Amino acid sequence: MSVSKPLIGITTYRQEATTGVWSGEFAMIPSEYVRGVEEAGGIGVLVHPQSLNKEEARRIVSSLDGLMLCGGRDIEPSRYGAKALVTTESPDTLRDHTEDMLLGAAIELDVPVLGICRGAQMLNVHRGGTLHQHVPDVVGDTRYQKGGGEFTMMSVSISPGTVLANIYGGASEMGPAAMYHHQAIDQPGEGLSVSATSPDGLVEAIELADHPFCVAVQWHPERTLEDLRLFVALIDAATSYRKKIL
Repeated sequence: MSVSKPLIGITTYRQEATTGVWSGEFAMIPSEYVRGVEEAGGIGVLVHPQSLNKEEARRIVSSLDGLMLCGGRDIEPSRYGAKALVTTESPDTLRDHTEDMLLGAAIELDVPVLGICRGAQMLNVHRGGTLHQHVPDVVGDTRYQKGGGEFTMMSVSISPGTVLANIYGGASEMGPAAMYHHQAIDQPGEGLSVSATSPDGLVEAIELADHPFCVAVQWHPERTLEDLRLFVALIDAATSYRKKIL
């Protein structure tokens, strides 16, 4: 029996926006994330921020074959035991809650996970890790987030023997990666290992041990869709998961 395309849950924003004559609160995400899933062979299903309990999150995730946590606003600092700095964005606490619940369910059910930018930070915080709230305070300038939507293209070093290294064919370096983040992972959470770092030593990718596929990167692969390897890896893992549960 052939296996149909896997369903990938894609987390979204829920915020004020305007389109055409309509203004108000919208559930949305840049279409590049959806394109990455589609072009790699999956079907994207948007999951918007909402109040969920554990059972409801489990019900959503159990209907999926994979989960992708996308970029977005800063996570509420109290989630990792910190107070907000003046440079910290106003958080989307409903999205924080939703993604935390979905991650818990995905890890419990062994559903494949790919985190992108904020998604990497959310995975780290979910596992009890901490964040650098403002990267310029660490490296001295704004090279990782120039502002105005201008991405910094930068190579990263990949740790040998990791899932990420396998995705990139055993390479010790990957790039150019599209960077746009003013926050970054500080102390990795429980069970997480660092799988890539920037030239400055910032953590740029993490992955969860004892899980079939839980990989998160700080850069934006949806901005460089000529290289689909991360998305393909998610779809391959989701296809394997789907075959296992059929």
